[in-house]
Amino acid sequence: MDKIRKQILLTLETNSRIDLKELAVLLGTDEVTIANEVAAMEKEHIICGYHTLIDWDKAGVELVNALIEVRVTPQRDQGFDKIAERIYNYPEVSATYLISGGYDLLVTIEGRTLQEISRFVSSKLSPIDEVVSTATYFILKKYKDHGTILANKTKGERMLITP
Repeated sequence: MDKIRKQILLTLETNSRIDLKELAVLLGTDEVTIANEVAAMEKEHIICGYHTLIDWDKAGVELVNALIEVRVTPQRDQGFDKIAERIYNYPEVSATYLISGGYDLLVTIEGRTLQEISRFVSSKLSPIDEVVSTATYFILKKYKDHGTILANKTKGERMLITP
């Protein structure tokens, strides 16, 4: 990947709303070059989408997020891909990752209540033949998400030292 593309991606990853003209100035090139590179990377699915990170707690919306570790039996000639596809197609699923360790997949979901998430796991995820076991972890508080600090920063309290 050439240098300009990498710089564009790094900048867009932290600020997807940046104006292309501003990005061009930042990277020392012209707006047309930036626009062409971004369009090409969208077409090649290097840039897969643009998202807004929302602190739902501050917005006053009650949402429950959970991480679910899933152990599966991989399918012959398809490995984990087919089962992962089945799982990520559920609308409740935010993300699905193939991971190393004691489990095979990590699934993130959101729901309105703990019970809603529990029902998803017990009625949709666990009954899948290839699913051997699951472990669910509810996210109680987000401190940092996608590189953005969400927690209120505490001011360091220092003692006054006088001579």
